[in-house]
Amino acid sequence: MADRTILSGARVALPAGVVDGLTLTVDGHRLAVGPAAGGTTVDLSGHLIVPGFVDMHVHGGGGGSFSSADPEECLKVAGTHRRHGTTSMAASTVTGDLADLARQAAVLSELVEQGELAGIHFEGPFISAHRCGAHQPELLRDPDPADVRKLVDAARGTAKMMTLAPELPGGLDSVRLLAESGVIAAIGHTDSSYDATRQAIDAGATVATHLFNAMPGLNHRTPGPIAALLEDERITVELINDGTHLHPSVLQLAFRHAGAERVAFITDAMGAAGMSDGMYPLGPMEVEVKDGVARIHGGPTAGSIAGSTLTLDLAFKRAVTIDGIGIEAAVQALSGNPARLLGIDDRTGSIEPGKDADLVVLNASYDLVGVMRRGEWVVRPPQAG
Repeated sequence: MADRTILSGARVALPAGVVDGLTLTVDGHRLAVGPAAGGTTVDLSGHLIVPGFVDMHVHGGGGGSFSSADPEECLKVAGTHRRHGTTSMAASTVTGDLADLARQAAVLSELVEQGELAGIHFEGPFISAHRCGAHQPELLRDPDPADVRKLVDAARGTAKMMTLAPELPGGLDSVRLLAESGVIAAIGHTDSSYDATRQAIDAGATVATHLFNAMPGLNHRTPGPIAALLEDERITVELINDGTHLHPSVLQLAFRHAGAERVAFITDAMGAAGMSDGMYPLGPMEVEVKDGVARIHGGPTAGSIAGSTLTLDLAFKRAVTIDGIGIEAAVQALSGNPARLLGIDDRTGSIEPGKDADLVVLNASYDLVGVMRRGEWVVRPPQAG
């Protein structure tokens, strides 16, 4: 019974709702609901237990980057976000030449195979130069399906998502290729019209990359991609809930319109997540972080917001304390929906018997005090000794 842990007294966010005073049993790396004989009991009265967070769009953290092609640096990124409650994550790349991206994919795919990551997300280079944000314009290219296939193949079956601008030459064919390959086609960094976005959705796109950011704003005569993405039930919209990327009223509008079942909160974090202000790399570029906001330093895109310094524990707290989003809906957006999209909801993303013991423990103020991943404490609550 040495590897059995009994978590008692907490409020627990189950798929059916939040239950007070529930007992969870962690047997090895698996979850069971209810008490069990033997093992170590941890009294978590006055705390809330939610499923481990799942981030489907994260570039870096802890001073490191997933684009480094350095396994140790990539593990440092993953470790940083785990300490903030993200027990599963897809590693996001940044626009580069195809050879560099293939090298990065080779390293990241090994980490996926080892169980350290949940997949690879290619953000760029198949995006619009008009909406490139923190991506280097000179490295962008049209989404030729042959090039798209090269990156998917380089990931050796671990590619989960690719962001592209569907209005570019080859865009719709590439969306179809991704959908047929079992890879999420995400619409983002795009100058697409409403009608072109609708065509991309019909071709198989299912995700909106950081909705509102790096795309035309909503206009009453030319609604653009935002209206098409928000209104279609086939689309899950990513939202960056850091208070910088989206005004709270805009985030709340999107959440209400799409509904909790169609929102995935992401960090889009770069290397400064979990770190202090300063200079950090983002792919081949330099980023300056000031007051927690990351912007490109120098070059043609200087001043552009360059991802975020967000961690998902802060996104959860902001959702329930500032945005007025209920715990159940926040859990769905931070855990259940991204786990489903990444194809790992059979083992994580919700607190259910038989799933991995991926858990986040929050105090009464919704601050993180404990993280468990696959039955092992990453951050041990004070009550756990």
